[in-house]
Amino acid sequence: MRTWFRLPDFFLLLLVPCLAFASPSSSSSSSPIPSDAKALLLAVTDNWNSTQTQLQLYRRTLPNGSWSLSGSPKQVHLGRSGLAWGRGLHPNQPGPQKREGDKKSPAGVFPLGSILYGYADRLSFPGWRYRRVSDRDLWIEDPTSLNYNRHLILPPHMALPTNHLYDLMRQDDPAHALKLFIRHNAPPDVVPAAGSAIFFHLCRGQDSTTTGCTSLEEPDFHALLNSFSPSDHPVYVLLPRIDYDRLRSTWKLP
Repeated sequence: MRTWFRLPDFFLLLLVPCLAFASPSSSSSSSPIPSDAKALLLAVTDNWNSTQTQLQLYRRTLPNGSWSLSGSPKQVHLGRSGLAWGRGLHPNQPGPQKREGDKKSPAGVFPLGSILYGYADRLSFPGWRYRRVSDRDLWIEDPTSLNYNRHLILPPHMALPTNHLYDLMRQDDPAHALKLFIRHNAPPDVVPAAGSAIFFHLCRGQDSTTTGCTSLEEPDFHALLNSFSPSDHPVYVLLPRIDYDRLRSTWKLP
């Protein structure tokens, strides 16, 4: 168990953009997919315990229009403990709920961030902003922090507390050399301990798992990022098959 050191919040620079985020609601019976979404990434697993599946990109040109296949499916790797319902654009659902440290990938409907994070000096994916992370970049996973599930940058003069090394975005790990935030439990509607730091990132091998993120091979990740951009208002839908079948018509999923 980690002993948490509370970073002085007033010393930290918040970098997570303030994007519109819909809070989960149990009263909604319509599709949680925003009408302006033109790109939808869909992953359907065999069951709640699955750790791998395929991801397919769909696109549409008109608001609330029908979805069309785009490109080939990509193999993705999920949390080593399977799935649990996350906090996104979808109404609250019965079943396992995502919690901090449970090593489950959040199921549901999620908008994506607009910034790519990585180790390279520069990247050139059309329409994407890019942040080259350094040893000053943190993503806070301490549920007791006011900055929980936010990207923060330490000022140059501030030493990094040793028990926040886990929060460093630049690790000795090639899997984090490129990543995109999946807006699960995202600002401004963050619930403590409901799960943090959920990303698309690079996978570590053919049979790898994650601690809750969705990972894929570098060529597949690059192909996806070249296929849509933040201007498409993309959403990520991750569901076990039984719930996909249950919700497909109501949520107007492809």
